[in-house]
Amino acid sequence: MKLLSYIINYLTYFFTSDTKYNIHSPFVYDFVVKVLNTRKQKPTYHSIELIRTKMLKSNAEIEILPLGATTFQNIRKEKLKNVCSRTSKSAKYCELLERICSYYQPQLALEIGTSLGISALYQASGLDKGTLYTMEGNPDSIKVAKHNSDVLEMGNMIFIEGDFDTKLPILLNQIERLDYVFFDGNHQMDATLKYFEWCLNKAHTNSIFIFDDIRWSEDMQIAWEKIKKHPAVTLSIDLFVMGIVFFRIENEKQDFVIRY
Repeated sequence: MKLLSYIINYLTYFFTSDTKYNIHSPFVYDFVVKVLNTRKQKPTYHSIELIRTKMLKSNAEIEILPLGATTFQNIRKEKLKNVCSRTSKSAKYCELLERICSYYQPQLALEIGTSLGISALYQASGLDKGTLYTMEGNPDSIKVAKHNSDVLEMGNMIFIEGDFDTKLPILLNQIERLDYVFFDGNHQMDATLKYFEWCLNKAHTNSIFIFDDIRWSEDMQIAWEKIKKHPAVTLSIDLFVMGIVFFRIENEKQDFVIRY
């Protein structure tokens, strides 16, 4: 997306978004007060950020495959510090993912797009008894992510390496349900909508689906609008960078834009 359009979109979002003071849905108010606006630091955050800092200083090179919404066509080598800077979510949003996992405690969580594993570590750290399946198509990236998981002795993470179009259907055939999905692996409209529909078959009334970079491009904005309007979605929360949808049958159809 062009920078000027992005800035205009953000300003529109900022000045029209809701805060806790004008939200009348008890469920959404609870989410804002107890999850979104709670910024308590946890010891795990510091441990994960030390791993991020180490990667941001590393000149080691890894191979990057031309997957998803990339601008290059061939395998290339890239310094680890550059990959980390380019692909890893900021601490602000990683902490939010952890708080969502910690508060709602999904038993079976899925992340589509591991990259180097920073966001995966945050999400897995929020699960008391649940398991995080995290999926990545780039072999060198998932090797780094696995190493980072070993450093923190995360025993509730299962790594799946391979093309999403192949590996996601296999996983979905093996599990009974999806309590939580973080879509962060292919920022293209068609792929996003396809994976959403596939995962929807395993969703239930308490499932939570989170979509990253909903304003990455005009296509991603269109994808987000289509997801919000899907008949199965009863509640959506737009945080500008991320979009969250719920399928609660007790909710009337509502869309919220909330400042974060």
